Amino acid sequence: MTALRIELVACLKDNYAYLVHDSDAGLTAIVDPSEPEPVRQALAHRGWTLTHILNTHHHFDHTGGNIPLKEQFGAKVVGPEKDRERIPGIDTGVVEGEGWSFGARRVPVLEIPAHTRAHIAFVFDDAVFTGDTLFAMGCGRLFEGTPAMMWASLAKLMTLPDATRVYCGHEYTQSNGRFALTLEPGNAALVSRMREVDAARAKSAPTIPSTIGLEKQTNPFLRPASPEIRHSLGLIHAGDVDVFGEMRKRKDNF
Repeated sequence: MTALRIELVACLKDNYAYLVHDSDAGLTAIVDPSEPEPVRQALAHRGWTLTHILNTHHHFDHTGGNIPLKEQFGAKVVGPEKDRERIPGIDTGVVEGEGWSFGARRVPVLEIPAHTRAHIAFVFDDAVFTGDTLFAMGCGRLFEGTPAMMWASLAKLMTLPDATRVYCGHEYTQSNGRFALTLEPGNAALVSRMREVDAARAKSAPTIPSTIGLEKQTNPFLRPASPEIRHSLGLIHAGDVDVFGEMRKRKDNF
């Protein structure tokens, strides 16, 4: 089976959509298209025809391109079944445990709520599309969930192999890393990563994809057990959910 091609499509100010192309099956999906025109241009540049639109959650900056792209290409819209009423143009609702098929590929679906109540991730081979749940060195705001819910969602993502590439919904990495350094300045892996991130952003280059392994080493929201983070927060003996919740609260005001 030929490896999938994954191409980043920059949208709006700091959104990322992703083209996923299966040359064997002649299929092309776009993940979280916030607007149609950059997607159209990326497809035309590569000579691909859109067959599927995949949404991780209902927010307009991830679904704004659904209807115009569906009307133009006849692409099928796939999104969380548990949020069907808020996904524009949805054709296929998916749930964890059943997954979805992209040509001959089985695509596991993970339910990772908290940013929204029915947020999902799509796992294509060694790549996961995490929307606004897991960012590079960050996580999403808790618009429709609790700290416990988000921590459970992140813990679920951490069960994926360390080599799994992480494709998230926004270019927030530099700001996320600056916040991470306020909590864990002694983390050598974090300091090293931030040098690479700063260099990439100075050239306006993307910092995506990350990997699950790299996030475990450098993302404070995956590291509530870190003694340094706990000391920074004054929560030495607190539970992981409480530590996570305090980090999220501080990031909201960072």
